[in-house]
This record gives sequence, C-alpha cells and structure tokens, in this order.
Amino acid sequence: PPATDWSGDPLSGGQAQVRKYVSIMEMINAVDVETAGDDAQEVWVLATEFYDDDGLTFNEKEGKVPVSQPVNYSEWDYQTQLERPLWVTVYEKHPKMGDPSEINAMLEQQKPLVQRLRKLIEAVQPQGVVRTRKVEDGDEIDINAAILAMTDIRMGQQPDPRIGIRTRLNIRDLSVMLLVDLSESTNDLLRTRSEGDVSVLHLAREATALLAEALERIGDPYMLCGFDSNGRHDVEFYKFKDFDAPYDDKVKGRLAGMTGQLSTRMGAALRHAGHLLDQRASQKKLILLLTDGEPADNDVRDPQYLRFDTKKAVEELNRKGIRTFCLSLDPYADEYVSRIFGQRNYLVLDHVDKLPEKLPQLYISMTK
Repeated sequence: PPATDWSGDPLSGGQAQVRKYVSIMEMINAVDVETAGDDAQEVWVLATEFYDDDGLTFNEKEGKVPVSQPVNYSEWDYQTQLERPLWVTVYEKHPKMGDPSEINAMLEQQKPLVQRLRKLIEAVQPQGVVRTRKVEDGDEIDINAAILAMTDIRMGQQPDPRIGIRTRLNIRDLSVMLLVDLSESTNDLLRTRSEGDVSVLHLAREATALLAEALERIGDPYMLCGFDSNGRHDVEFYKFKDFDAPYDDKVKGRLAGMTGQLSTRMGAALRHAGHLLDQRASQKKLILLLTDGEPADNDVRDPQYLRFDTKKAVEELNRKGIRTFCLSLDPYADEYVSRIFGQRNYLVLDHVDKLPEKLPQLYISMTK
C-alpha cells in the first residue's frame, strides 16, 4: 500500500506511525512515495479488499507480509544465576506457502504406515461414559449384585458389600503443540534405507504430516509450529496450524513450504510455545519438541549458556503444568538432552529414517 512522505522520525521524537483506512478512489488519487520505508509516518490501507482478475487481492500480490508485534522474554544467565529481563524478542512470522499436493502424495506413498497408525489409534482409550461395577461407594445399585448379596444373607453367609456401580465421564482433556526446529542444519542430507539421501527437514515434514493425520483421528486439539533464530533480537516463530484452524490444504501448503535457516534459540521458542498453550483451558498440556541439535545461536559463544537457559525454560513450563518432551535426531544428544529435559522426557532416535513412523507412535503411547 502507498505511504505518504513524512518529516518526523518516531525514534527521535517525531510522530508515531499512523495506519489510515481509505476508499479505493482515495488510494488511486494518492501520490505513492516510493522512497518511504517501514518507518513511514502514515500508511494507507484499503478499507475493503480489492481483487485482481486472478482472485487474489492486490495487497496479497503487491503488499508486504505483516509483521507481528514483538514479544519479549527473559533469559537465564547460569554464570550470574540471574534472569536477564526482556532479553529476547520473538516475532510470529507467516510461513511460506508450498504445494499441498506434495503432502497428499507423501501420505499416499506412506499408506501402509497410515493403516498401521489407524490400528494404534483404535486402541486409544475411547471417550464417553465408563461404568465400573463391584464397588462399595457407587453412584447407583447393581441389581444383580444386590440380589446375590440378599441371597447370601438369607443363607447365613457373608454377603459381598460391593453392590454399587460407579459412573464417570472419560474425556481426553489434552492440548498438544508440535514445535519443530527449523534451523539451517535441518537442510543436511542423510542416507536412509528406504528413500536414499533426504534432508532432516524432509523427514520432519513427513513426521509432522503423519502426526497431524493421527491427531485428526484421535480428536485432540493440536497446534503445529516451527522456529529459528538470528540472534536474541530476532527469534522467528511460525504457526503452520492453530488450535481452532481446520487441517486443510492451506495447512498442508504451509508444511510443504517449510524451510531450514538460521539458528536454534530453543529456550525463547519454548517460552513462547508455553505462552500460547497457557491460554488453553485443557487440563493436560504437552509440547513435543522435534530437533536435530542442541540450543545454539550466532550471538552466543558459550555452548553452556543456551543449554542452561533451555533447562530453565522447561522448569518454568513444568511449574505451569505444561510437560515438554524432546525427540532428538542428534546422535550425540545423550551428552546434554537428559540434563535439559529430564530422564523421562526425551528420546534420541538412532535410526533417523524411522522419524515419520516414530513421532505419531510416540504421541499415541504417551497419551493412551
């Protein structure tokens, strides 16, 4: 959208940027200042969407992708044993779109695995009313058990006092988020037995799609996200699917458009994931973290610094009632992952090509 010229710098005491909604005729007659940047004093936006012949809005074709408001989080300094307040900045970014047919073709290729997962899903404890017989303090009387007890009394025998039925409503009150490490190292090629040389990113994409298929059948609310970082001032957080959004071709297109870049500031991403999960009303909350390496960033030289910060972030999430489980593809992860996530909250995958199969199976076994 065009932006008018400006005479004041907001950072040096000038007026703050104003977003003005105008009609199509005002927009056409305006003078577009080509030299104006993101710091323009006034930005004009169409009050109603204006479509081109191909069905896309002009803003989708010519406008810039909107940037979310920055979210600041503290970071733990293990050397001083103190928090650095508002030290890291997280931005929610729009994922790039790919071809959803790639995900559909992958699911078709993995059809035998999908069938096996379907059988595992059928074994998951169903929802509904569950009745437990032969209890003493039940909600109602079991007529057959009561008759047998009365018969025993008439015959002078000790009756079984467990003549009640306890009724309870069994509901899977669980919200889960899959958080995928999208750093540059995910572009590394790996040799697999079934597909030849493929990237870690390719396997992560397959695993995410298969987990989404499983979660759609189970019915648990879920969110699919990814992250990378370029220093503490720019941690990028991508939402591929929100909790209330349908799993459709738009989500599959975002998964197909996954890219690996930059670094892995894991603690900040976990804190933001926890912030999003904390808004859910579910009784149980789970973050599944999929990564191929340890926490690292281009502005940190001490390898222990971000490890301790990630450990602190996991502890903060635990206090909020949010469990964090790490699935690592790093063959050397045993050296650090247990200290960060705890003995029972991680799994190092020895055969990386098993990732697409292992991730949904892991979730099903954890939440059975």
